[in-house]
Amino acid sequence: MDNEVKMSLPTENVELPSKGLLYPLDNPLSSGVVEMKYMTAKEEDILSNQNYLKDGTVFDKLLKSLIVSKINYDDLTVGDKNAILIAARILGYGKDYKVTFAHPITGEEEVITIDLAEMKNKEVDYSLFKNNNEFTFTLPKSQNQISFKMLTHKDERQIENELKGLKKINLSAEVTTRLKYSIIAVNNNREAKAIREFVDNFMLAADAQALREYIKEISPDLNLTFIFVGSDGYTKEGVDLPMGVSFFYPNA
Repeated sequence: MDNEVKMSLPTENVELPSKGLLYPLDNPLSSGVVEMKYMTAKEEDILSNQNYLKDGTVFDKLLKSLIVSKINYDDLTVGDKNAILIAARILGYGKDYKVTFAHPITGEEEVITIDLAEMKNKEVDYSLFKNNNEFTFTLPKSQNQISFKMLTHKDERQIENELKGLKKINLSAEVTTRLKYSIIAVNNNREAKAIREFVDNFMLAADAQALREYIKEISPDLNLTFIFVGSDGYTKEGVDLPMGVSFFYPNA
């Protein structure tokens, strides 16, 4: 039996930044953990699929292939999906991510190595989360009360499709479109028509900015920044992690 081929794949549990507290208790994601398998040649085929690369779905196809847990991928909030994406890269190619990056001062390109294992969860107030993706915020200027949710993968996909449609008729409305999907009630009115009318015609710019900042502040996610250290010793904190398609091609 020495020549028997082992057919099982190792898996790892990935802890979600939300700790599962954004999902109803009957949702498998409420466990706060997602089981993932290690990457295989099958996943490398996904990463090289030109159709997926062209339509921008390559990362989602990859993660769906790697997730072992019986979850609805559409339910994942953006922050939790980010954690799964980082975990997929570590499980596939290790924690060291080499990237060519422009020096923030000189502009000269340098090859640096980012330790992905150092990507930690943001500090958020978990007492706000009650296994229900709904939160309230009083707009500082107008004093209207807003109920909102953290956007999910399904929401992001719908937003992207709506923005593509608007682009075809030469309209740009990313800010208002995202607000329409985030807001689920205005002064307890949950009608989609009323929400869209409010965002389009009555949402003050200062209120919109305050709401976006609050959503960002309380949203569970990984801190997707790193400390840049240049060859000249220059250091800059809080640099955004570059995550293009090359993220999964360490030898490219």
